Amino acid sequence: MKSKTFKYLLPVPAVIFWGASFIATKYLLDYISPETIISMRLILAITLLLPIAFYTKRSFSIKLKSHLYILLLAAIGVFHLWIQVTGMKFTTAANTGWIIGTAPVFIGVLGFIFFKEKLNIINILGILIASFGLLLLVGKGNPLNINFFEHKGDLLILASAFTWGIYSIVNKKISLEYSPLMTILYLFIMMAVIIIPFNLNESSVESVVNLSVVGWISILFLGLFCSGVSYVIWAYALRELETAKVGAYLYFEPLITVFAAWLMLNEEITLIMILSGTIITAGVIFVNKK
Repeated sequence: MKSKTFKYLLPVPAVIFWGASFIATKYLLDYISPETIISMRLILAITLLLPIAFYTKRSFSIKLKSHLYILLLAAIGVFHLWIQVTGMKFTTAANTGWIIGTAPVFIGVLGFIFFKEKLNIINILGILIASFGLLLLVGKGNPLNINFFEHKGDLLILASAFTWGIYSIVNKKISLEYSPLMTILYLFIMMAVIIIPFNLNESSVESVVNLSVVGWISILFLGLFCSGVSYVIWAYALRELETAKVGAYLYFEPLITVFAAWLMLNEEITLIMILSGTIITAGVIFVNKK
């Protein structure tokens, strides 16, 4: 009984960490660039996962075909994180949490377009509901009141949700010969190789060295807990539970983000935001319903 309870509680820390990650990122954007945040997050995650791989005696053998697939995922993943973190410079952490939650809608639509995966009436209804909630959120109550320059942050976050949909579809359709831990480790290493060259300058190094205590706590939280620990927990949860059951925990992530943003960043929680978020979540649930 205890073992079963543990399995169902396992995804909870990962969802909490991911929900709070937007608050740490929003804080850091006042002091360091998006590229530096991503680079530090990846370096710290690799620093954590590499000893775990050695300790658990994982095989480090290289399989060229799998590595090429991971390189593709890494390129998509870096672009996804870059537009997400850049978008957060121009919008709130709370809005980011709700908008990122629309990723399953894009996964469903892309799967239908490129792989002929089925969408039933409920799924299509869910897409329409989530889209309406999204327009309501970005337009602050007026779905027609949206333009790129005024809402560029929200639109960049939406683009990052779209790229996560691409990442998820590609990841779903390829076959990797590595364990989940080694896949994540190789993925992070390749992502770091792609993004770090953009940070090899004196300004980036100085910005990290001069971070405050709170800044270092934020970057350590993002790298060690949001990337390292959470990805390992999630991979283990996917092995122990059905994918749909694990995925359902993600519905709570925006709520955690909104509460944490109100508590730690003093972001306002409005009725329109809660209403829009509820509509988005309902739509996403319908999209995933079979």
